[in-house]
Amino acid sequence: MSKASATAAELLAREDFGTLSEMVAAHAAERPQHAAVIQDGNTLTYAQLDARADRVAAALQRDGAKPGGSIAIVSATLPDYVALFVGALRAGVAVAPLPPSATPEQIVGMAQDSDAQHLFWDGANEAALAALADRLPKRRIRIDTDALKQWLAPECTEPEAVAVTPDMPFNIIYSSGTTGIPKGIVQPHRMRWLHMQRANAHGYDKHTITLISTPLYSNTTLVSLFPTLAAGGTVVLMAKFDVVRYLELAEKHRITHTMLVPVQYQRIMAHPDFDKYDLSSFRAKFCTSAPFSAALKADILKRWPGRLVEYYGMTEGGGTCVLLAHEHPDKLHTVGQPAPGHDIRIIDEQGRELPPGEVGEVVGSSGAIMTHYHKQPGKTAEAEWYDSTGKRFIRTGDMGRFDKDGFLQLMDRRKDMIISGGFNIYPSDLEAVLRQHEAVADVAVVGVPSEQWGETPVGFVVKKPDALISEAELLAWANGKLGKTQRLSAIEFRDTLPRSAIGKVLKRELRDDYAARAKQTA
Repeated sequence: MSKASATAAELLAREDFGTLSEMVAAHAAERPQHAAVIQDGNTLTYAQLDARADRVAAALQRDGAKPGGSIAIVSATLPDYVALFVGALRAGVAVAPLPPSATPEQIVGMAQDSDAQHLFWDGANEAALAALADRLPKRRIRIDTDALKQWLAPECTEPEAVAVTPDMPFNIIYSSGTTGIPKGIVQPHRMRWLHMQRANAHGYDKHTITLISTPLYSNTTLVSLFPTLAAGGTVVLMAKFDVVRYLELAEKHRITHTMLVPVQYQRIMAHPDFDKYDLSSFRAKFCTSAPFSAALKADILKRWPGRLVEYYGMTEGGGTCVLLAHEHPDKLHTVGQPAPGHDIRIIDEQGRELPPGEVGEVVGSSGAIMTHYHKQPGKTAEAEWYDSTGKRFIRTGDMGRFDKDGFLQLMDRRKDMIISGGFNIYPSDLEAVLRQHEAVADVAVVGVPSEQWGETPVGFVVKKPDALISEAELLAWANGKLGKTQRLSAIEFRDTLPRSAIGKVLKRELRDDYAARAKQTA
């Protein structure tokens, strides 16, 4: 169905299945003038969001879009981005949100891979993509001009009702590409519905006001956006993250919920005026997507009101761990315990399960799990692990272990683990030591080729302003605290570390850059 046939509360209480489109329609019927989306003083009410979604769905159907098809969006964060998403879902059409920061060739490749019949883009990307227009979907609509209004179905048009089933594709999220060519992760409606339902445990309701400062193509953002809309709350959008602007908006709108990545928390907490802002309205703050240091968590708990919740999981789904940091201040070095209904296990190189305390690859299973990688059955099979009963798990590629209390401690990405002289070295252990030094603002450790040891660890460090220490001095200090097999072979100071749009350190870039310079000097 395209419209809700029950109240919002009744819909969200369903244990079986519901849709975001139904939730938006229910809120539009119950509280039409309540703000759904706010950006830079512009407000989209639930009535307006619902009506705009109708027009999007009807326009897609007019153009021949069928349930199970897809559209692609490559644009900065805008309220109409949200309306396009909801409208496509109402028509039974999946959305492929593409990163504007990707190269034109990458965008074309992802658009083609998604089988999108429509491409919605903004001015920032139009010029770069124009030369490749013959390889893009024929229907291309500018999202930030009157072209979108002209494309929409007439006002008050109602789309044909579509029966959305749990297994239908909701969206196709493309991996960040930090480990190679992006893969299209197909998430079904069932998976998103479970995300929306679990939000009840974290205080999402009709009074929620969520501040979003990460891009809309990221799963990190969507796991916060959709629960807010499903609950009937308000989403405040930031087109681009800025510390001062974030704090101003948080104070002005009396923000209750937010999702940030670790580097954003780091920059916010380091701002000299942080404590001057009134953040007492916060109920819950969330974090995911990258390693989150225990020291930073502790600082947030001390100085920023509200709960602090860390999610550990993958866009592919499978298993999620949750750390309620405010309840477990002694477990800040972990990513928490498996969420209810989530089965997390540790396996060795041969796929055998390991007992608590032993380090191996983390695999997970739950109802919130991707269907497959789009058009890549081989990659899908590589990502799967089955236990002795045939239960399907997703491999994370992360190395970790459970402590005696059932909390998961991550060691590193499997691909980032350094094997030096036959010993396994986890970069996260070395990074934790380097962060203890008062001169270190940011750090990443990677393994580089070594004739003597096979691989050897190198630290890339961003110093704090006015820090007076040399690379050699910091290297000696760190190696004095590390075990003999862990010692760093070098430290390099950098102004910044390369990061993806959602804050993940691009270790491959550091590794490749170091190797290229080593060749030049050889």
